[in-house]
Formats: sequence, C-alpha cells, structure tokens
Amino acid sequence: MVRVPATTDELVELLQLGRVGESGFLGHHPKTLMQRTYGGQVLAQALIAAYGTVPAERIVHSLHAYFLRSGSVDSDITYSVDAVRDGGIFSNRRVTATQGKEIFSMSASFHAKEAGLNHEDPTPREVPGPDQCPTLVEVMNARFGDHPIWHEWDAIDVRFVGDSSPGGSIKPGRHVASMRVWVRTQQPLPDDLRLHQAVLAYISDLTLLSVSAVPHPVVFMSNQLQTASVDHVMWFHRDFRADDWLLYDMFSPSASSALGYSSGRLFQDGRLVVSCAQEGLIRPVEQRQFLS
Repeated sequence: MVRVPATTDELVELLQLGRVGESGFLGHHPKTLMQRTYGGQVLAQALIAAYGTVPAERIVHSLHAYFLRSGSVDSDITYSVDAVRDGGIFSNRRVTATQGKEIFSMSASFHAKEAGLNHEDPTPREVPGPDQCPTLVEVMNARFGDHPIWHEWDAIDVRFVGDSSPGGSIKPGRHVASMRVWVRTQQPLPDDLRLHQAVLAYISDLTLLSVSAVPHPVVFMSNQLQTASVDHVMWFHRDFRADDWLLYDMFSPSASSALGYSSGRLFQDGRLVVSCAQEGLIRPVEQRQFLS
C-alpha cells in the first residue's frame, strides 16, 4: 500500500500502475480512513490502464463507468483491459476492475485529433476567484469541526465558491440545486495530457454527487445519508491542465427514489474543457429499514 496522496507527487505515484500480463494492470491502494475505496481513484486508475493499450496519438474523449461493488481498502486492484476496437481514428476499450469480484467497469473511447466545428457555452459570470474563496477543508471544519478525513484529498486544492442551499451564495434559478468550486492539484504536474485527464477524473468524483443533497435538510457526509456512486460519465472537449485552476460548475436536475443525478462542467481560461455527469445512491438512513 501507498499512503493517501497528500502531495501531487504522491497522487502521481498512486496512478503509476504495475503490469500484469499483456492486458492487465495492478493499481495500489492507499492507506485510508475511509471504509471503501474512493471512486475517483478507481476511475483514474482505470483510465491509466486503458491508456496503456491505446496508440499514442489517440486521446480519450469520453468514458462511461459503473461502480458495481464497494472496493476494499485492504487490497490492491487489478484492472483488465479489453481492446474492443482500433479503427481509423477511434479506439475503444473496456476496463474491468476486480478485487476477487468485479467492482467496477468502464467503457472509454479514444480519438485522434482532427479539425472540425467548434462552439461552447460561456464561463459563468461574476464568480469570485479562487483567492477570494475558502478552502473546502476550512468550510468543512467550520460546519462540522476538524476531522482527519477532510485531509484525505490534500493533494487537491479545492476552493468553495458557494451553493444554492438556504443562505448559500448561489440563488436558485434555472437549477434548484447547484454548487461551484475551484479545483487544481497543489503542485505542478508533468507535461502529459493523459496524466492530466486521469487526475481530473480523480478530482471529478470528489464533490459531484453531493450537489444532489444541497436543497434538502441533510448533511451529505454524515450518518443521515447512505451514499455511493453508481455511475460516472465524462466527456473531454479540449486540452487543459489539472495543475491550473478549473472552475467546477455543478448542478443537480433531479433526485428521486433514493438516487441523485448531478451534472458538472469544468472551465479553464474561459473555455469549456470537460463535462461530466453522475448518478448515485443518496438514501436517507431512516428509510433503510423499508428498503431491500
């Protein structure tokens, strides 16, 4: 095991996979206070595994992942890659993560860059810069008290812009539930777009599902809710750097039947670079006795 990544170098180390045969990879598991594997870790390691089998000029443009079982924090994870197709400009890979049993599956599509039509949504207006926003750890300490688990993601610099909860700085409008944060790694990363994409996959899972609880009188990271990621989708539109500030604009159009759906857009330097979506379990604890 490696330690929970507290620095960017340790996060990069976590994403360095061992090789197992022709199409298998081994991902180390960090020591953690969490009871199950952080989904962003599995997502990022799976993407690195897929990249280990893809032609160098092809870059991921979309991935669709399902979290099938909770990952154990006590053992490493094996990633098996199926080279589904290598076409003229597209490659497709299927990745399965196992710890004795299958815990995760992902399909990803890779594309050789080419010229084409271009448009994008504008960056949200009147958003305070990261230097004007408190860190996520400071916000969690103020709301719930200091706890070591807030430092599980110290390799990532997260600045809380605001949300649409009662008294929040974002007023409900088009979206009843919304949240914004600035994100980047704490230190610079190597100049490798594939690594930057994997790191952003790691980051993307940190706050996205929690937006679906914003309009409700519950605390996301508490014993009031049983939570778990179910699926996660990402579309990579343009090049970016995960060690430079990205505005993560998130909203939740719907929550029902103990499932929350959230969508997010990541902007950098005025450009929309990545879109993502996630659905996950947000089950009120008092209802668990009535559910199978």
